[in-house]
Amino acid sequence: MLLPLLAIALQGPQGSQGPRVETGFLDRSITVAGRSYRYQVYVPADYQSKPSWPAILFLHGAGERGDDGLVQTNVGLAPAIRRNPARYPAIAVFPQVPRDSQWVGAPGDMAVAALQQTMKEFKVDPTRVYLTGLSMGGHGTWYVAYRHPELFAAVVPICGWVREFGFFRGSVPVVPGDSAAVMPGLVQRLGKTPIWIFHGEVDQVVNVNGSREPAAALKAGGADVRYTELLGLDHNSWDAAYASEEFTRWLFAQQRR
Repeated sequence: MLLPLLAIALQGPQGSQGPRVETGFLDRSITVAGRSYRYQVYVPADYQSKPSWPAILFLHGAGERGDDGLVQTNVGLAPAIRRNPARYPAIAVFPQVPRDSQWVGAPGDMAVAALQQTMKEFKVDPTRVYLTGLSMGGHGTWYVAYRHPELFAAVVPICGWVREFGFFRGSVPVVPGDSAAVMPGLVQRLGKTPIWIFHGEVDQVVNVNGSREPAAALKAGGADVRYTELLGLDHNSWDAAYASEEFTRWLFAQQRR
């Protein structure tokens, strides 16, 4: 009788489920090109109940830049998850851009590295990985998606832009080359990726043409693209987008072939 009892004791309270996995918003860090960056990972409370999960990479706006690894969860996707976690059955990755930086060059590489590190640490379905961001992070969404279209089952830029404009001059272009090649290059690279673009109709920070132009180019090129212009809304179009049940149903239905 001692041997079966001993086996049960060694197995512990989790039984065959294995060791307990910490859930909620978790602190993480990664080193890229010799620089350390903090980021957050959201893990659903029922993480142990499924063999794999979708993953969302979220890129914050200019106001959440820093190095505390926390403030990027105060705006956008993370508050939407906190308000209604059942609507977001996914692991979410929240990297943070240093002050005076954008989601281009090394910070863009860091965001992808944080996603890849999360995919190794947790049970992520590689065919259901999504990318979204708002404002400066909307621009970063275009930038990262253009360079890594093979990673993402769907891309959701919110109040972002593709072409350089005055407020953020000096950024690395989303599409390299002369201005005439920008939209054709975008369509060629992302024409097979499902994309849903959101923008406020009266955005006073990022002109709505920053989304109208790529939406029109992608549509003309036969891409799988949706464009939602939120009437009467200024810059904050992300709260409405992330609160939409239609949006989350669409997002989680997307699967990379």
